[in-house]
Amino acid sequence: MRGVVLDLDTLHPEDLALDGLRASLPAWQLYDRTLPAQVLERLKDAEVAVTNKVVIDAVAMAALPALKLICVSATGTNNVDLQAARQHGVAVCNVRDYAAASLAQHVMALLLGLATRWHEYAEDVRKGEWSRSPMFCLMHRPVMELAGKTLGIIGYGVLGREVARLAEAFGMTVLVSDSLRSGVAAQADRVPLKTLLQQSDVVSLHCPLDPGTQQLVNDDFLAAMKPGALLINTARGGLVDEAALKRALLGGQLGGAALDVLSVEPPPADHPLLDPAIPNLIITPHNAWISRECRQRLLDGVVANVLAWRAGTPTCQVN
Repeated sequence: MRGVVLDLDTLHPEDLALDGLRASLPAWQLYDRTLPAQVLERLKDAEVAVTNKVVIDAVAMAALPALKLICVSATGTNNVDLQAARQHGVAVCNVRDYAAASLAQHVMALLLGLATRWHEYAEDVRKGEWSRSPMFCLMHRPVMELAGKTLGIIGYGVLGREVARLAEAFGMTVLVSDSLRSGVAAQADRVPLKTLLQQSDVVSLHCPLDPGTQQLVNDDFLAAMKPGALLINTARGGLVDEAALKRALLGGQLGGAALDVLSVEPPPADHPLLDPAIPNLIITPHNAWISRECRQRLLDGVVANVLAWRAGTPTCQVN
């Protein structure tokens, strides 16, 4: 039985323990990166494929009759054609609940950056503005206290719940949006999306990217937000209409935004949100999950999925 890891470099394996992965199958081929044109050749005769970002589509599955399991080394599975996998009898398993501590920590770091502007003040110091100041402190950038403010969370799984826990420790009130899926009944402890947008000082996205949430954050969404509110997205870049967000920030409709994800990654140099004229925008390079502990949990989750599948009791199967 042979397994292939298509893009091990996406896990930064240098500081990870790989023994469990190597022991989970009789034979593994580990590739640092795989180009689209290399997928079929590398997966030829392989029963198990592990991918983070490499696409495995219907054409590939039709050409790979030996393939029986695809392990996605992430929670999102938009790089795998799930319908084709069902048709060809290929199990697809993701890894869940590995990133809560790391991602929630990053959300709060982004929120604190927007609220306190500490990163901008630190840059002011580096440029000598404090040294030239006639006063003992700089206070030209407005700062917001989080205590007493309202955080609206869209997507209340493990990640959203951990963010809520940390926000409450800062003295924030938390609102949770009703499910965005049609046909799901409203819950007593949640509020309609419209209400959440009207009342929240900060909105944080933790929902999956699917046809129903594609560009959820559009002109209408942004116009419905409380004036001066903050937006945080550590979920998927495709949740946000990036041109609409740029307009809202430049027009002063929002107080700021912080993003760890963009619709295209890595972004082109002319990406609309890389415009230095946009005020109070923080963009980090999709690294809310990159702590060593988080990446090891992710890899261990892949190993657990392989072992469960071999035992005939697959776990975390999404198709």
